[in-house]
Amino acid sequence: MGQVTGIDGRRWCLITVGADEIRQPHCPSLSDDEQLCRQAEPVLRDRGIRIVAVGADMSGPVRENSAPVGGGSAMIVFGPVPSRRLGRSLGINNIPPKVCSYACAYCQLGRTIRLRAAPQAFHAPDELVRQVEAKLVAATATGAPVDYLSFVPDGEPTLDANLGRHIELLRPLGVRIAVITNGSLLASAAVRAALRAADWVSVKVDAVRQDAWRRLDRPHKALRLDAIQAGVQEFAAEYPGHLVTETMLIERINDDEQHLGELAEFLGSLRPAAAYLSVPTRPPAEPWARAPGEPAVNRAYQIVARSVGRVECLTGYEGNAFASTGDAEQDLLSITAVHPMREDAVDEFLARAGADRALLRRLVDERRLVEMEFAGHRFYLRRLRPAGPGGHAGA
Repeated sequence: MGQVTGIDGRRWCLITVGADEIRQPHCPSLSDDEQLCRQAEPVLRDRGIRIVAVGADMSGPVRENSAPVGGGSAMIVFGPVPSRRLGRSLGINNIPPKVCSYACAYCQLGRTIRLRAAPQAFHAPDELVRQVEAKLVAATATGAPVDYLSFVPDGEPTLDANLGRHIELLRPLGVRIAVITNGSLLASAAVRAALRAADWVSVKVDAVRQDAWRRLDRPHKALRLDAIQAGVQEFAAEYPGHLVTETMLIERINDDEQHLGELAEFLGSLRPAAAYLSVPTRPPAEPWARAPGEPAVNRAYQIVARSVGRVECLTGYEGNAFASTGDAEQDLLSITAVHPMREDAVDEFLARAGADRALLRRLVDERRLVEMEFAGHRFYLRRLRPAGPGGHAGA
């Protein structure tokens, strides 16, 4: 293959599998190692994966052995992919890899390459819309439904100065639009205006204390937590769509009871449709960014639930917590992956499912469920999946 270039000298490739073309690192764990990347290529090619080079800014011509391929533009759209929160969505990667306003310690994509706090244009709006339309046509032809067009890039989507224009041009396609943002630029009225045009917005709120915020999210030096919080609250007050929040819990950083109480109060002020609590399910940028134990996750759930009507956990399992499969064991595991269940609720569930407590005891004995105490009650939570290459929390 031809020489592959990438941001700051790193290797980035376009991987084509069948009719789907996905722009992503050649291999996230190998992308800094030229020799290992080349050793991996024969295996990938044997599996029918075509590897090509892309421009250093990820928006130039796509080339294989120096010849243009794929219509001469970088691939911006991927999927559709399943998500418990959004159904089946087409992902829109509107930001070059790891261009972000944060350098989160837990980021599964590795360390931020370019820390930025000012929006700029990356992709021409007409090209982005063309690729989305092409993917929608392909999905329709195969009978694959698309519930959302989701801006879920490898960096912070609101760093795209064209975000509002992208949403405006995508609107006639008749598919709901989602944006997952870290909220760091919401102090800007222009960013808030762009996001207001989306149907579904997820805003990250990891910490409400300066020390935890700086340790965990590691923001660009121009950002201020108080301005961000005010901007998030202003956006929540004026946003007409479906607003949710997401908080990544990291052991000994933001999982103590006092901070969780302060966090819950702030989340309650936003009146979100749901607050999601996440833990790392893939190797983080920093090895010390570890998931708290199940008791801490349960404590966070109970504290946040006092201020927010609907709270869910994103712990790496994609089971449907709300649909009964007729299999009491699988249903119980699916529910407890999302909601810690109090003992009396488990008893009611088992009675409805025609099962008994022997099932509960077996799952605890097999270490698939964790039993814990909080506020005078006994709770059950599915054992957290350790962070590893297979973990996936989904959108």
